[in-house]
Amino acid sequence: MTENKTIWKQKFYDLVEPIKLRDPLAIFLGAMDKDQVFIFTYADIVKLAGHSCPAVSGAYKLTQKALKFLYENELPVRGEIKSAVLGMPADGANGPMAQVISFITGAALETGFHGLSGKFKRANKLIFDAENEEYGEFIFQREDTKKTIKIKYHPELIPQSNDMSKYYRRCLLKVATPQEEEIFINLWQEKVKKVLFEEVPGLFELIDTNYKF
Repeated sequence: MTENKTIWKQKFYDLVEPIKLRDPLAIFLGAMDKDQVFIFTYADIVKLAGHSCPAVSGAYKLTQKALKFLYENELPVRGEIKSAVLGMPADGANGPMAQVISFITGAALETGFHGLSGKFKRANKLIFDAENEEYGEFIFQREDTKKTIKIKYHPELIPQSNDMSKYYRRCLLKVATPQEEEIFINLWQEKVKKVLFEEVPGLFELIDTNYKF
């Protein structure tokens, strides 16, 4: 039955490597058994953001790469990760990208969960750092070992068709033909695909850091 399932126009969403984490809070309060994990797919992220773009897909991939670096062969622990966005929420796509990072890692702003008797806290584990602003740079740290990594995202490296701007404007002005709408969608989603499958060298740069939260 399809009425209870989201139908995606882009079939490649289902081919993107998922992100798996253990969530002690979900286990403690009985949402899942001890041997179960959260599985985040790119489709989940599209639901969160309400769209698919190079910023949303970039946030998904850089979070995935950060978790692999921090935990290597271990299963990442959701809620025990801190993250810093180097800039303010309104700078570029920082806000939407931070939402993706928060959704996956559990790290939240001051509005997040404040814990149970000092445990399972999520609030204030995601911050926007305007003093050390570096657009496109994000910090991740696992709380138990303090292992930390900075990741810089380079969306400017994604090739763009010369026709993109033309079809983008026509679609925004609602004067595009159905054929032109499809051309725009294909060009746009091709950029997303290049991010998700890292078809462009150098999109993500992992940088050593001694950043202090």
